[in-house]
Amino acid sequence: MRVILALFLGLVIGAAVVWFYTVNRNEPRFRSAQEKVETTAKNARDTVQDELKVLHLRSDDIKDDLARTGKVVRRSAREAGQAIADATADARITAAIKGKLVASKDLSALNISVNTTAGVVTLSGTASSPENISKAMLLAMDTDGVHEVISTLQVKP
Repeated sequence: MRVILALFLGLVIGAAVVWFYTVNRNEPRFRSAQEKVETTAKNARDTVQDELKVLHLRSDDIKDDLARTGKVVRRSAREAGQAIADATADARITAAIKGKLVASKDLSALNISVNTTAGVVTLSGTASSPENISKAMLLAMDTDGVHEVISTLQVKP
């Protein structure tokens, strides 16, 4: 019973809206609203077209990529910027750790190699004792941006 009542009520409201629109469609305020909707829709369409052009997602671009490579790959500028920022951060982390190794009297920066990828630091090479391996790992862990330290350092007295 409720469903029938809801359907009937929806039908009445829909009919009222259609009647109201047909009676008042020539009023200036409705024309103004219609023009605003049309202008907004046109601007949205133009914006989408511009984005498709910038990202090379027009159908011609897609066809060319498929013909040339068999696949379509696009990266957003934000993702590319993030990759550049990550690479810069990794280089900064590596340099900071190398600087700490140079400043340490117990550790040899020449014998310890430092590689950083996405905040994961890998220490390789040799140290004079297990305690020095621990010190090298601690130096690396105390560097901003480091998420994890992996050591393949070997003891070589």
